[in-house]
Amino acid sequence: MLKTRITEFFGIERPIVQGGLMWVATAELVSAVSNAGGMGFMTALTFPDAESLRAEIRKCRAMTDQPFGINLTFLPTLRPPDYPTLINVCIEEGIRFIETAGRNPEPYMPQIKSGGIQVIHKCTSVRHALKAEKIGCDAISIDGFEAAGHPGEDDVTTLILVPLVRDAVKVPIIASGGFADGRGLVAALALGADGMNMGTRFVATREAPVHENLKLALVRRSETDTRLIMRSLRNTERVLHNQAADQVLEIEGRGNTQIQDLIPYVSGLVGKKVLEGGDVDGGTIAAGQCIGLIRDIPTCRELLDRIMAEAEEIIQARFGRMLAAG
Repeated sequence: MLKTRITEFFGIERPIVQGGLMWVATAELVSAVSNAGGMGFMTALTFPDAESLRAEIRKCRAMTDQPFGINLTFLPTLRPPDYPTLINVCIEEGIRFIETAGRNPEPYMPQIKSGGIQVIHKCTSVRHALKAEKIGCDAISIDGFEAAGHPGEDDVTTLILVPLVRDAVKVPIIASGGFADGRGLVAALALGADGMNMGTRFVATREAPVHENLKLALVRRSETDTRLIMRSLRNTERVLHNQAADQVLEIEGRGNTQIQDLIPYVSGLVGKKVLEGGDVDGGTIAAGQCIGLIRDIPTCRELLDRIMAEAEEIIQARFGRMLAAG
């Protein structure tokens, strides 16, 4: 067993976090991760309204008695979600942890904190991590350039970013971007993190509510099979290389690209259709470079058991032998 500041912070057995996954992080996946000793986060914006979120929280609680949290991503949009009502549901349902992402959560911090909720903010740079700590976030999830989704615009890899953030802040940190196995967990801890976050790896598990075609695509693709789209809009997203990604890049290559030009390929509803229907080329799909390390589709319990066994073998046996040899 590995005891870190993150296991103590969440009250979990294993320093492994399942980050927010739009359309995927529902009660089935979240409860499976938590039951396996990790920390699952349900994605609030997956659900059409606050009462649907409340129902899913209750469903998840019926499936696990272990800690789990809610992901709230603050998006720039013409029709913003009703964040105050979503937060009220979390408070009323006794949620103890909220993972925030996207825009600065500062406007919502007083409301969140009024419910006694701890905040983990997802950042992509040292400056954002410092700001998050300053406004009262209790922990930081730091995304390196390898990560799926939006890795920021600085292009700094996890190997560099994690120790820089560790040197800059005092709160616990979770390393994210490029992690899929026990070797990654040991590396994250060695770099100064208190745990690791996995997103893409959890999509390729039995409990993830995703079409088998997509899970098999993650198994079969390599570390070079992702692309960076929407760079021209300074809203970079790392996605699986498919026909939709190529079409987006072709449109961007013309110049003067507007977000409206890309909506048919990148909108959330298009992504939902891909995840449910299994047409791997039907739209863009967030995926990290760790797909090169995904070789099977286990249950969450099997995955976390394997990760911990591998990590403990590295620490106790391999490192032990090295130290003895010295």
